[in-house]
Amino acid sequence: MAKKGICILGSTGSIGTQTLEVIEANPELFTVEVLTAQNNADLLIQQAVKFQPNTIVIGNREQYEYVKNELWQQDIKVYCGEEALADVVTNENIDVVLTALVGYSGLKPTINAIKAKKNIALANKETLVVAGELIRELVKEHQVTIYPVDSEHSAIFQCLTGEYSNPIEKIYLTASGGPFRGWTAEQLKSVTPAQALKHPNWSMGAKVTIDSASLMNKGLEVIEAKWLFDLQPDQIDVIVHPQSIVHSIVQFEDGSMKAQMGLPDMKLPIQYALTYPDRFKTDFPRFNFLDYPQLTFEQPDKSTFRNLELAYKAMNMEGTAACALNAANEITVQAFLQEKISFLDIARINEETLAKTPLITKPTLEDYIQINTAARKLAEELM
Repeated sequence: MAKKGICILGSTGSIGTQTLEVIEANPELFTVEVLTAQNNADLLIQQAVKFQPNTIVIGNREQYEYVKNELWQQDIKVYCGEEALADVVTNENIDVVLTALVGYSGLKPTINAIKAKKNIALANKETLVVAGELIRELVKEHQVTIYPVDSEHSAIFQCLTGEYSNPIEKIYLTASGGPFRGWTAEQLKSVTPAQALKHPNWSMGAKVTIDSASLMNKGLEVIEAKWLFDLQPDQIDVIVHPQSIVHSIVQFEDGSMKAQMGLPDMKLPIQYALTYPDRFKTDFPRFNFLDYPQLTFEQPDKSTFRNLELAYKAMNMEGTAACALNAANEITVQAFLQEKISFLDIARINEETLAKTPLITKPTLEDYIQINTAARKLAEELM
């Protein structure tokens, strides 16, 4: 494999730091060209000194002088702000842009990267949730590839290798069920942020962890899968698999099924996205069947965990519906983390926002931006 120049959008988060671990373990395969962070200036500085990228971007303008002064002896360009974040992806030395930004903020940089003909390693599912139709059109127009980084979508992607001429009958996205699997609505009334942040299997950022607890993360993944694999809503099913060993399954028209399995470790899908179509040796822990004598599966409780049902509803509505739902969810999750609303209020406010936000059936980029703003404002009012 030719050496690849990597841009990591969100290098100080969970996915970003694990990506740098993959790169550090394979220096002959990758160079770090760009690193970005929103607020974690100290870690960004440490990463810049260690990996010596061509450019870094700190999103928070108030941190710019501090970062610049700390790196003045390094041969590294330092920029700040949203515009710099969106522009830096066009650097000619970049081969792959790994988007690990949280939420809606990943949309504009990803669009610019696609227009600059950069392949995308996508860990920011909200980009496809918010504007999936637009992203698909741009990917086709500029002839780039999206390599999924989410463990479930990477699993589907791996199962489809060598199967591209064979139509998919159905896919099954697996879910751990989160920390509250089996809980009733009555039990969920008093859930605290600290409880919701204790995921049983995966180490993730706060936003994704809360989404996992409410099953919104799985809902967003369902919408993402629709656009990644060109599926209809009834071709996508969710099954709860508490052990998180089977990462997802593809069922073909002849009834046969392929599953991708392994221990929960995000570095594996990260590495595969960066090295595709090649696989390289790792020292990651290996799965042993004897350690897991039982793998279990069950239906998700959509009536208690309403966010998953809302995601299917938004997907069927099409247009800007998923954009509105995502915007509301970003507001409600932050409010829950700040203990301004209850855990059950997340889905309640998300549902009201989806119902009350105008639906644009054939949206442009400006329409997505407008709906995102309007839905956020409405969600705040509903709180």
